Amino acid sequence: MISASEAIERLKEGNRLYTSIDIFQSDVSPGILEHFAKNGQEPYAIIISCSDSRVIPERIFHAAIGDLFTIRVAGNVIDDHQLGSIEYAAGHLGTKLILVLGHTGCGAVAAAIHHDPDGFIKYITDDIKAAIGDETDDYRAAVLNVKHSIRHIEDSLEIQKDEEQGLVVAGAVYRIEDGVVEFL
Repeated sequence: MISASEAIERLKEGNRLYTSIDIFQSDVSPGILEHFAKNGQEPYAIIISCSDSRVIPERIFHAAIGDLFTIRVAGNVIDDHQLGSIEYAAGHLGTKLILVLGHTGCGAVAAAIHHDPDGFIKYITDDIKAAIGDETDDYRAAVLNVKHSIRHIEDSLEIQKDEEQGLVVAGAVYRIEDGVVEFL
């Protein structure tokens, strides 16, 4: 297992590749699939990202099968379900990096800024509203939302224990306009 700082460097290099090549290729051959079926997973990073179809962490970071433990939820918000998944990957798989990945042009953030939706989406937008306050700038709201999710993760007692053993919680924003990830 690699350290959190090595994982961040690997993500940065993957994003550099993503923004500089035209074709993404990943080995999904029967041999690779069989390897992971028999040997389990050893992801080097846990990524919490938005469900937005334009935000695909495995592509954004030029990652292959088994590289990332990806949790996707609208607005990259954190609740008990996401925390349970994060704790599993950190505690049982030994992954040393948790990255909350927000993005520009996020529909959930826009809904929190400009609307008061009904239904279950209200749970998401209310959480984002608590994170961003009166912020109306899309980018700054995305950053505030990422930082809010980081705080929520770090409040977990299991995560605090794992942080003492080298686990790092970090944040970034993916710019859908050009594919670049800005680490916070």
